Amino acid sequence: MGERKALLILHGKQALNEEVRAAVEGKRKQGWELAVRLTWEAGDAGRLVDEALAAGYRQVIAGGGDGTLRDIAEAMAAHSSDASLVLMPLGTANDFARAAGISLEPAQALELLDSAPSAIDLGTVGGQAFLNMATGGFGSNVTANTSEDLKKILGGAAYLFTGLSRFSELHAAYGELQGPDFHWRGELLALGIGNGRQAGGGRVLCPQALVDDGLLDISILPAPQEVVGTLKNLLTEGFGIDSMFVRARLPWVEIKVSEGLHINLDGEPLEGDNLRFEARPAALRVHLPANSPLLGSSPVVNRPD
Repeated sequence: MGERKALLILHGKQALNEEVRAAVEGKRKQGWELAVRLTWEAGDAGRLVDEALAAGYRQVIAGGGDGTLRDIAEAMAAHSSDASLVLMPLGTANDFARAAGISLEPAQALELLDSAPSAIDLGTVGGQAFLNMATGGFGSNVTANTSEDLKKILGGAAYLFTGLSRFSELHAAYGELQGPDFHWRGELLALGIGNGRQAGGGRVLCPQALVDDGLLDISILPAPQEVVGTLKNLLTEGFGIDSMFVRARLPWVEIKVSEGLHINLDGEPLEGDNLRFEARPAALRVHLPANSPLLGSSPVVNRPD
């Protein structure tokens, strides 16, 4: 086995998390040299990744929610390095980790340090990378407007609560999507452009997404009146009316949106009314469970221009 040395980049809010402290101590007792650095403000994650790689760390651990994991993944992918990433999910939703089969227990998540990393894709848009998903529509607005206090009290159920309380604000927005042999336009309620499968605290938008196929999964929930009339059931029961979605798997997709369509990137607001999303194949080495549902056997495809 190679050098048993890694750096944990931990979201500052988790500094007093006793489970994390115990997990780190446990790995140290197993012979791992683990250093810990905390984020405090925007830009810290990228800076700490740069410092870790410059110091020769070959394994970096990302400890935090989906946004923190995205920031660290993006920073690592910007380097021409074979360093690998371990995910320690500590957020409210933990959507990527849940879909990937990564334990939400810090000690169990750290056990992936001893597993072989897999080369996975990232999504990109406008110079930014995303690990999990770009979402748009009403559900995206709910995610962006769910308060931190409510998430502390209700956990992932906070997104559902906010969605129900904001039901009266529901409206469709116009969007046009185009990619290789694919074109769709019309009024939509929800949109998912997924490297991963779920967003917004467990809403499965892209149920067949894989992180190693060189493709993005596109899921569109159109907005005919009959769908609008049943959205409250969708919010309470999950997106269970699967046949209503329009889906595609594409190496890239361009989207034009109208005012009123909220888009976010792994939970972070995204601005722009004309965006191009692309899959970046095998962009990052990540330690995932060997039986992770997000890993497939399909080869990376050639990407049409």
